Amino acid sequence: MLNKSFAVCHSKYQGFVFLALVLLVTALPVSAKQTLLVMGDSLSAAYNLPAEQGWVGLTAARLKKSHPHWQVVNASVSGETSAGGLSRLPAALKRHTPDLVIIELGANDGLRGLPLLQTRSNLRKMIRLSKAEGAKVLLIGIRMPPNYGPAYTEGFAAIYTDLAKQEKTALLPFLLEPIALDRGYFLPDQLHPNAKGQLKLRDHVWKALTPLL
Repeated sequence: MLNKSFAVCHSKYQGFVFLALVLLVTALPVSAKQTLLVMGDSLSAAYNLPAEQGWVGLTAARLKKSHPHWQVVNASVSGETSAGGLSRLPAALKRHTPDLVIIELGANDGLRGLPLLQTRSNLRKMIRLSKAEGAKVLLIGIRMPPNYGPAYTEGFAAIYTDLAKQEKTALLPFLLEPIALDRGYFLPDQLHPNAKGQLKLRDHVWKALTPLL
């Protein structure tokens, strides 16, 4: 009788231990996916190239190996202006709830000669909207060719450095810096990077991106 009672108690004890282990395991934090959202123009949309050959696609492939808990959403659109990016950002933030937002916009503003104050305001709003949703921001700048005149080109470049300082956000001052002076890294239009150029851009962005991951 004593052995029978012991067996029953032992069985109940084992059941309790098993249940406790199950509860403990289910309570452990799970490594959730984190999202990187890229809001850019044709320079980030792999213009005239397969998506996987653009610097964003190449970065996603590298992250898959080095930081597998990160996923990349490329919401870049060829021809996009800062105003267009601003109009699309709230929906993108709501849909993807990103942990990190890369903003690479303004080139088309400059090429169209749009007012600098307008571009600055749009980018500032994009930074603040992203941060308000709890996301870190990497602002990527671009520069205008000298034929636009020193006042415009210098004022344009200052948009990015000023905003990064004022909004306390990470900055890559010039996306095309590693290839700007070598036409061999561009498509025949001499505006958009080719596949070799995209590899250079991936490595260039990577240096600014990794501290934020």
